[in-house]
Amino acid sequence: MNELQDILFIGLPTLALVAAGVGVAVRSRRRAAPSDTTPGAQTSTPQAPATAEPPASAAPEAPAPAAGRMVRLRERLARSGSPLGARLLAVLSRDHLTEADWEEIEETLLVADVGAGPSAELVDALRERVRVLGVREPGAVRELLREQLLALVDPTMDRGLATEPVMLTGEGQTGVQPAVLLVVGVNGTGKTTTIGKLARLLVAEGRSVLLGAADTFRAAAADQLATWGGRVGVPVVRSDKDGADPASVAFEALAAGREQGVDVVVVDTAGRLQNKAGLMDELGKIGRVLSRQAPISEVLLVLDATTGQNGLTQARVFAEVAGVTGIVLTKLDGTAKGGIVVAVQRELGVPVKLVGLGEGPDDLAEFDPEAFVDGILG
Repeated sequence: MNELQDILFIGLPTLALVAAGVGVAVRSRRRAAPSDTTPGAQTSTPQAPATAEPPASAAPEAPAPAAGRMVRLRERLARSGSPLGARLLAVLSRDHLTEADWEEIEETLLVADVGAGPSAELVDALRERVRVLGVREPGAVRELLREQLLALVDPTMDRGLATEPVMLTGEGQTGVQPAVLLVVGVNGTGKTTTIGKLARLLVAEGRSVLLGAADTFRAAAADQLATWGGRVGVPVVRSDKDGADPASVAFEALAAGREQGVDVVVVDTAGRLQNKAGLMDELGKIGRVLSRQAPISEVLLVLDATTGQNGLTQARVFAEVAGVTGIVLTKLDGTAKGGIVVAVQRELGVPVKLVGLGEGPDDLAEFDPEAFVDGILG
């Protein structure tokens, strides 16, 4: 009994001292772990402080080729029997065009969200050509209408995406920098989904891509982006807490893209209403932070084609704050609101560069004016 008491008297304190030593060692290791240099920009993967890598077990998918995607839009518009093209052709094929007929044409264009100015221009051009040429035969009418619609859509605008890495030679940052694409828009336009599809399009074109999840106010946005990126092997820089500074995350994304030598860094931003001054100021801050590190190659504004003229109000404010360089129109396939292509280009003076064709992962295409007009006309 005395021996048992001695063991307990001596052994228990010893075990307590050993346990305390282990706890101190664990805490010391935790304190020694490197922290992020920018507050709020952390990663969900301990092995990669700046990025959340795609799951190693998931084999990346092969996106559909970029070539030929716009052809699918033309086919869908043709199958849907675009009301815009059908109505215009029906009126123009009448034997004698009255003033009421021309008013019907203009009304059809306005309903399709072409806009008042472009609609009047198209009607005037058609009036003159019909009077001079006396066009009535269906094939000739279609060709005449195609010519005038194509002029409105303006095939001369540069619709290429600036995705080439940039060489900097001045003071400060030097060397090859990734092309930076900043994506903006209001809530509900499908902005984050569009970025996921854009990543697939860029991968299909042979580009290496990194995504920055700077929409830190919507809890599911970073997860959604990580899912899209993981499917095609694209890393995502994200914060591990809601409400982190978006500009900080964007900064870390560019730094990670530079370190990894990727071609393109695409930065998502929080969806916001154009009349929320605080959020718009924050968007301007993201742009300033990024531009101090490298030139911003593109600022893409995502618009829902079905919102029509309401989208123009959004576009004006975003253009003023963020310096929009291109438009991405979602939900364009089969819509009667295709005229928004003309209206938004006239409003901002920048081209529609990408269009969403449907719900599939590869239903995003570079905009082709001729394929679009042919689709409208069927």
